[in-house]
Amino acid sequence: MPARLDEKLEPIFQDVLHRNPGESEFHQAVHEVLETLGPVLVKYPEFAEKKVIQRICEPERQIIFRVPWQDDKGEIHINRAFRVEFNSALGPYKGGMRFHPSVYLGIIKFLGFEQIFKNALTGLPIGGGKGGSDFDPKGRSDDEIMRFCQSLMTELYRHLGEYTDVPAGDIGVGGREIGYLFGQYKRITNRYESGVLTGKGLDWGGSRARTEATGYGTVFFTQEMLKARGDSLDGKTVVVSGSGNVAIYAIEKAHQLGAKVIACSDSGGIIVDEKGIDLATVKRLKEVERRRISAYTEAHKHAKYVEDGNIWSVPCDVALPCATQNELNGNDAKTLVENGCIAVAEGANMPTTPEGIQIFQEASLAYGPGKAANAGGVATSALEMQQNASRDSWTFAYTEKRLEDIMIEIHKSSFETAEEFGSPGNYVLGANITGFIKVARAMDAMGLI
Repeated sequence: MPARLDEKLEPIFQDVLHRNPGESEFHQAVHEVLETLGPVLVKYPEFAEKKVIQRICEPERQIIFRVPWQDDKGEIHINRAFRVEFNSALGPYKGGMRFHPSVYLGIIKFLGFEQIFKNALTGLPIGGGKGGSDFDPKGRSDDEIMRFCQSLMTELYRHLGEYTDVPAGDIGVGGREIGYLFGQYKRITNRYESGVLTGKGLDWGGSRARTEATGYGTVFFTQEMLKARGDSLDGKTVVVSGSGNVAIYAIEKAHQLGAKVIACSDSGGIIVDEKGIDLATVKRLKEVERRRISAYTEAHKHAKYVEDGNIWSVPCDVALPCATQNELNGNDAKTLVENGCIAVAEGANMPTTPEGIQIFQEASLAYGPGKAANAGGVATSALEMQQNASRDSWTFAYTEKRLEDIMIEIHKSSFETAEEFGSPGNYVLGANITGFIKVARAMDAMGLI
């Protein structure tokens, strides 16, 4: 069961439930933040008096619209799209667009709410927002995806701007989709406003290391958690859920830091390779051929593929959930602890259920929540915005160093805040409170708006 809330916070949460019925992921994300804020209201009672928490829990703007488009056979389809502009106290709304059949308002609100605090942790001037559509890009031709993106942007463009709202990619939205979205924005507005979308191609305003940033950042954060315990990733065995962009580059950076990744997955099953996952094969299957991870065994006969397997049953030192929300439950957490896992860092957004988090914390694992551990992606998006604003282009090495420095600072501030508020090593509390206080102070300074 989720932890009980402070008596001042319980009525706030009940109001969130009442005002947002049926949005279970959003409820979960709000509860996870609220359960850490009791000590903040004791130290800063003015935040309660000015109802800062209630204001943060209500998006500044929610946009819902239809997206009509035509497939290659001439059939008309109608999808629904969303953009939730949650909080702009620290800067323009910043957060990705997700194209997946599971997308509905509750998913977008959960992601946007998380984004407020994640973005605050980066120390960069960006607010929190999120968007997406229930459109499924799988199996669609490039032309179909182009027509869908152009139709979506024909409505969304009026709500965007480099000083207003800056979307990026997410699940189902990569460089191809960002290109089509940016092209339509440019066509409609007659402005080459590079900073209005991030995740762009390197030839037209994109940032080197953006593709790698979320996965790399998660591993940098993991390394810092282990350093704080007098340890490191060197020689550790690692499992990584997923085999998409975040997972691939988490594997790459883990290998670079001396770890051995022995398992990864996709929606069909898991691959276990005790010799260490061959990243070149995974990249070829997923980034070039767009095939299932089961094909890994064609090139590596010694590896084992388990259809519908549970990656968290594979014994490891470090676990990196990099797939999707609520993929790691209480039973999975127990299994990891029993198998000797010492660290978990979230490359995905809210991949661990409340029961799983509780088990990790009771076992005193080094547990890095997504809003801290996977903030590298949005941090590098903000760095892309900086380059666009200055009409500049940075090297991969310079951008990666900026990313590493940001992740080290996120770890440091989360670690120190946890100690300050009496919960040493509790990165959930440390990250939530650090992000919340930054946003709350900005909101207070700007008055009741």
